[in-house]
Amino acid sequence: MTEEIKNEAEEIVKSEETSKEENTDNTEGNEEGEEKKKKLLSENRIEVLVAIFLGITALLTAWATWIGSLHGGNQATNYTKSTVYASEGNSEYNAGIQLYLSDLMAWNTMMDYSFDQVLADMDKDTAKSELLQEKLNTYIEQNASEILVEGIDWMTENDADSPFDMPGLVDKYFVDANDLLAQSTQYLEEGQRDNANGDAYNLVNVIYSLVLFMLGIVGIFKKLPNRAVVLIIAVVALILATVYMCTIPMPTGFDIGSFFAPR
Repeated sequence: MTEEIKNEAEEIVKSEETSKEENTDNTEGNEEGEEKKKKLLSENRIEVLVAIFLGITALLTAWATWIGSLHGGNQATNYTKSTVYASEGNSEYNAGIQLYLSDLMAWNTMMDYSFDQVLADMDKDTAKSELLQEKLNTYIEQNASEILVEGIDWMTENDADSPFDMPGLVDKYFVDANDLLAQSTQYLEEGQRDNANGDAYNLVNVIYSLVLFMLGIVGIFKKLPNRAVVLIIAVVALILATVYMCTIPMPTGFDIGSFFAPR
């Protein structure tokens, strides 16, 4: 009995010593973990990171502002060109209508000459027929446009009743007008794209402003974990805004080297 009691006492003592050692190891491990955390979240390190990201954000904000202003300048230029070309296109369109009506009137007069010539031929009045043919030729030279002459040639070759039956003849009166109006539409669309891209850069600037604000208030928080959380959120927002900015097209014809080239 005495030996059994003695053995049990020894086992109890050993188990207590083992538990003390384990507790000591856990305490040391916790202290080491806390020391690592303190090293990762040190005030000096956070201050350095804040300063670095403040500088990066300021540079990116300046870049986004500059590119956005270039988009705004292109937008104004393209809208102005669109207005100018639209005005010229409308003028050319009105000129085309006037030329078309003038050719219609000239064709009616030519029909009258031709009709009189046919009557002269029926009466076998050669002198009158030749005189009418000369009048007709002179009238065509003085009053018919190149488009109408082309239509008359087509009518003669195809035995048609009117030169205006030629496919696409009427469109020829408005070729210049359609080209100018097409350019006006093109510049308008470019201006709209520049407007959208400029708005996108303004959104990027708003996010960068938020990042600057969050970096500025990091020092307000007393606890290091709170500072770290705010810093991480600001950095994530900075990265997302930069990635989004890289997807926005640059201004048309942009060449950074041209800004430093000698003039």
